[in-house]
Formats: sequence, C-alpha cells, structure tokens
Amino acid sequence: MRIALDAMGTDGAPAVEVAGALGALEELDPEHEIVLVGDRQILEAELARHENPPLSRLTIHHAPDRVLPGEKAASVVRKKPDSSIVVALRLQQEGEVDAVVSAGSTGAIMAASLIILRALEGVDRPAVGTLLPTAAKPVLLLDAGANVDCKPLHLAQFAHLGHIYAQDLMGVKHPRIGLLNIGEEPEKGDEVALETHHLLAADRTLNFVGNIEGREIIRGKCDVLVADGFVGNVLLKFYESVAQFVIGLLEGALRDAQMTLDLDRLLGVLDYSEYGGAPLLGVNGVSIVCHGGSPPKAIRNAIGVAAQAVRSDMVTHIARELAALKTARAAG
Repeated sequence: MRIALDAMGTDGAPAVEVAGALGALEELDPEHEIVLVGDRQILEAELARHENPPLSRLTIHHAPDRVLPGEKAASVVRKKPDSSIVVALRLQQEGEVDAVVSAGSTGAIMAASLIILRALEGVDRPAVGTLLPTAAKPVLLLDAGANVDCKPLHLAQFAHLGHIYAQDLMGVKHPRIGLLNIGEEPEKGDEVALETHHLLAADRTLNFVGNIEGREIIRGKCDVLVADGFVGNVLLKFYESVAQFVIGLLEGALRDAQMTLDLDRLLGVLDYSEYGGAPLLGVNGVSIVCHGGSPPKAIRNAIGVAAQAVRSDMVTHIARELAALKTARAAG
C-alpha cells in the first residue's frame, strides 16, 4: 500500500508532515509506504534533520508549487497543476498511490478531489465526515462543511455514506443514523428536515433512530449524525473550541482549590488530533482532509485512517451499496 502525503499543507509544513509520516511508518506494517509530495529540495533538507529515516519506505515526489491560503479553490487544478495537492491526487488517479492525505486548503482539497477523482455514481455531492467525541463512542458527523445548502436527497445520501464508513472504519455492524434537528418529534424542523426524516424513516437499509437534538449528541445517541454542511461546520468548530475552554476552567478551579487532576487524559478525549483526518466520502478514491493546524500526531493518525480505508476497500463498498440503492429506487 502506498499513501501520498501532501507535505506542504500544514501551518508548520513540512516539519509537521515529515514527523507525522515517520511516526506513521513506525506503526504501520512493513509493506506500507509513504510518498511525500512537495518541493524535493525542502523535503530532503527536512528529512536530513531526522536520524536514519526509513528511506526504503519513504519517497519524495517533486511538486514545486503549493496552494496558498485565500486562493480560489475551484481554479486550483487549472491554475496550479504542479501544486502538492493536485500532484498527490493525480498520483492516486493514475494508480501510483492508493490514498491521499492533506492538511492544505480544505476547499482546494475538496474541489481538486471532485475534479480529479470524480464523484461515485449515485453521489450528487461528496461530504466531509469527521468524528466528534461523546460520552460513549465517537459519532461521525457529515457533512462537516463541504455542502452548505442541501436538499433532502443529498442528506439521505450522506446517511448512506456514513453508514458504510461506520461499518468499515468504526467497526459498527448496524450503525444508528440520526438527523440533527431542533426536536425529537418527526414533525419538527423546516421543510428539508421534514422530507429528509420521511426519506430516512422509509429506508429499510438504514438503522434510522430519528431526530437528534444538539444536547443529545454528547450522550452518544447515534453513531452517524446527518446535517447540512453549514450546520455541521458550525457544530464542528464549536466542538474544536470547547475542549480548551473546559480544560481552562478546570485548571483555574483546581488551582484555586490546590488540587491536581490528569488534565492530559481529559483533553485527549476532546482532542481532534486523536482521530486523524476527515475523509471526503463519495469520491472515487481515498481523500483525507486534515486541519491546517494539525500537529504530527494528527498527520500520523490521518495516515492510519487512510490505510484503514484502503484495507477495508471502503470505496468499492460505497459504490456497491449506492448502485443497489439506485436499483431499488428504480424498481420501487
């Protein structure tokens, strides 16, 4: 298995990516390889700072350009064909690698993935899925920001994408699908929510558990939480900020009470880097999106997610289920 890592994506590139790649290789089986995509001279200098890097499993593919913050995502493939994001995805399209991991511009990664890898048949809009911590197991939220304006059919497709991801990568045999809404009753919400609830409730291939209110997410009421990208991204950003806020309050209270607590363990429960990257589900390939501020641990874990997605043949599983769903709907 070969995984391409956009080595010029994070705020601390390429040091973060190189450290994350080396950490991943220590955990992955010996047959796994990582291809660092970026400026060869810069990457060789960074690798030289590490003692005895496993060069037999770590190669460099030269990409002299990179996507800068603020650049228009839709034009990246056309205007920056030699950027690390585009080159990495081209390698997957050409069969040179099995997956791509990037912490570059989220919009650019999504746009380039859609243009280069293409959407799977039956997917109108690929969605970003990200794991949120709960009192039980993590819940997969999708969409986390790729599609801000969705129709009921799109949300129903998100449910199927999440259903397969939860089976293949989270190990949940019959994942519970929930629809984020302002109330538990089926008649709650706007027209999109009402129609989406109707579609999901009628779909016998899904374990739909109904509407999920915001306060129920943290209690682990579902395994997959469906929302449009606007609401999903707001929820994700709140989750990312609440960890430091809560830990800060605890530190102040414990300091005043002259008590100690294992704050590192508590913070780990809420740390996004523990879960690695967010997969772009619905494209014909494995494209993992990471936070621009990711530390090496997040890159390492994202590479692990990519490897697991390839190992489980997730893309084929998604394509097969969507084809069966299309056939069932045509017949019914």
